[in-house]
Amino acid sequence: MDQMAIADRRQLRRKLTFWRIAAVFLLLAGCFAIYRFAFAEPTKSVRPHIARVEISGLIQDDTELLERLQKIAESDSAKGLIVSISSPGGTTYGGERIFKAIRAVAEKKPVVSDVRTLAASAGYMIATAGDTIIAGDTSITGSIGVIFQYPQVKPLLDKLGVSLQEIKSSPMKAEPSPFHEPPEESKTMIRNMVMDSYSWFVDLVADRRKLPRENVLKLADGSIFTGRQAVAVKLIDTLGGEKEIRSYFESRNVAKDLPIVEWTAPPKRSPFSLFSLAGIAQMLGYDEFLPFNVPRQLGADKLFLDGLVSVWQVGDH
Repeated sequence: MDQMAIADRRQLRRKLTFWRIAAVFLLLAGCFAIYRFAFAEPTKSVRPHIARVEISGLIQDDTELLERLQKIAESDSAKGLIVSISSPGGTTYGGERIFKAIRAVAEKKPVVSDVRTLAASAGYMIATAGDTIIAGDTSITGSIGVIFQYPQVKPLLDKLGVSLQEIKSSPMKAEPSPFHEPPEESKTMIRNMVMDSYSWFVDLVADRRKLPRENVLKLADGSIFTGRQAVAVKLIDTLGGEKEIRSYFESRNVAKDLPIVEWTAPPKRSPFSLFSLAGIAQMLGYDEFLPFNVPRQLGADKLFLDGLVSVWQVGDH
């Protein structure tokens, strides 16, 4: 092979190396662009706008939501807040923290609670944090109350011939237990705790809705109400939708034609999940049909709520 051929081959190798490196950089840049587009937290508008936060599903202690509400409170661009609620409730503590976070926003700008399909129990607790509550004619709300539930597996263990022995420091430790019938002292302890939280809930509704406590007690028997019924008993203020929401903001000196900007939670995904079954299903909106979501669809997640619960379920009060 002559020197000219060797030189040509070397030049060809240099060109191939250059294009290989360029292709790698382009691939990395493409992946980064996809990550920014599909996974990065949306940039909130710097223009004046009305912020909207959606609260749906079971309510629990949600640190990310609390931080988001704090950012809205501190944002000079967000002139008001719409809290859209579609929830059967959840833990009383989770509802309490979100309630206080929304009231912190309301100290700086007007807040509208937008009751969608359902805002019951702790969902209604959160709704009362708004300066006004607007619901649909057939929205479901109410179910003011608190419940403490625990499983009882002793009959099953008896059938299996299994018993549990325990040694504890005092009679009330780890009571009530799913492994034996609770003594009356345990029931009294839990009942007192439930009634104390219930009393707190009733006082909160009476204060926020400007109703006599005795009136709230008549409504706080776990009953649920349609939007039309809730207006009649003053649990909500107005029937309607976006038109009524914008009219309220206008009454609070917030321009009714401001754009509504969704303040959403950042996706809990990595860029690598884009190429996984879960990632693709989530992007296409079919993640609800994945096999590992079946327990949640069947309501199994409700069995693992910690602490006292304020949640409405069909058939329960």
